[in-house]
Amino acid sequence: MNLFSRARPAMPTKATALPGREEAIPTADTHFVSGRKLQDGAPEGAERVLLAMGCFWGAERLLWQVPGVWVTSVGYAGGFTPNPTYQETCTGQTGHTEVVEVVYEPAKLSFEALLKVFWENHDPTQGMRQGNDVGTQYRSAIYTTTPEQAALAETSRNAYDRRLSEAGYDMVTTEIAPAGAYYMAEEYHQQYLAKNPQGYCGIGGTGVTCPTGVNA
Repeated sequence: MNLFSRARPAMPTKATALPGREEAIPTADTHFVSGRKLQDGAPEGAERVLLAMGCFWGAERLLWQVPGVWVTSVGYAGGFTPNPTYQETCTGQTGHTEVVEVVYEPAKLSFEALLKVFWENHDPTQGMRQGNDVGTQYRSAIYTTTPEQAALAETSRNAYDRRLSEAGYDMVTTEIAPAGAYYMAEEYHQQYLAKNPQGYCGIGGTGVTCPTGVNA
């Protein structure tokens, strides 16, 4: 994806962020791989979470393949600008990070198991970057939708932080917060690597295993 200035990225404030727009930007209705609706139709009991692991193309391909995930989409969250475009988000002036919205079935996939996939497939210690992708839009984040998710996210972060420290990594910088507004990205970003199999994928972990027990 895009590479920008190597100057240290900084978050805008609500006052300095781009103004955005009232209307949602056009996007897809169905998942390119499964054919399921992106915003409606999930089975009873399904839950959702927003996960940011750097470039959302590779992260989404990883996550839609996890057994128990009902559907995924990509978009922007954690910032200030309403209904941002990809180009606006890439300026660093919206405050958003690239996220994957994951709708999953807890009876088939525990949130703890989903977190293990999240932690082990990117480097959550890099701040406003992921590998060669630099900018506020590449920061690591978990935006939760239930108190139970929030508690497990905090516990797993602390456990993985200890494992990473033992392996010589810096402390985890992943943002954990309740999910706010989620703005779906443009249609061409949805399931991008299924449409473009040779496209850029920046996904990659540290090689450090995440403990699965909440008290590990």
